[in-house]
Amino acid sequence: MTRTLSTMLELGTPAPDFSLLATDGSVVSLSDFADAPGLLIIFMCNHCPYVLHLREALAAFAREYQAKGLAIVGISANNAETHPADGPAEMVNEVEAADYTFPYLYDETQGVAKAYRAACTPDFFVFDKDQRLVYRGQFDDSRPRNDRPVTGADLRAAADALLNDQPVSLDQKPSMGCNIKWKPGNEPDYF
Repeated sequence: MTRTLSTMLELGTPAPDFSLLATDGSVVSLSDFADAPGLLIIFMCNHCPYVLHLREALAAFAREYQAKGLAIVGISANNAETHPADGPAEMVNEVEAADYTFPYLYDETQGVAKAYRAACTPDFFVFDKDQRLVYRGQFDDSRPRNDRPVTGADLRAAADALLNDQPVSLDQKPSMGCNIKWKPGNEPDYF
């Protein structure tokens, strides 16, 4: 596994538009969340040890915070030709196995991942009601094999502040995970 840090997209950046196919066969677009008080976009995949490490806590976080009004979307942008476990068919199985309650979308062209400057899985982006970036960073300090508990503390603090109309702390640590598996010749220029 290649450890990669998130690029830490500039705060205040407007959410780049997307319209992607979800595991349930629907098409989900950024505009679907225009009335949400906040939107969490997670670049993730099925096989990454970093995502698997927080999988159960992420599913619980989603259930808890969707009930509070936070909209949540997961996006897989990995090259399914080289990593078939991350392709659309396996994503359907992952939603069921992980009990994810949020739409899980496939970015086949990898254009959405590039627009967000996504670098790793997981990579978290929280947008406010105006769809401006207020948080990008880690779920918490836990990593595979570091013996720290998975709490979601960093993401929880950001989501709680946002949903309570409080400023989100600017002390944000990059997420760490496996690099996105780019298609040959499609690697982004932001590394």
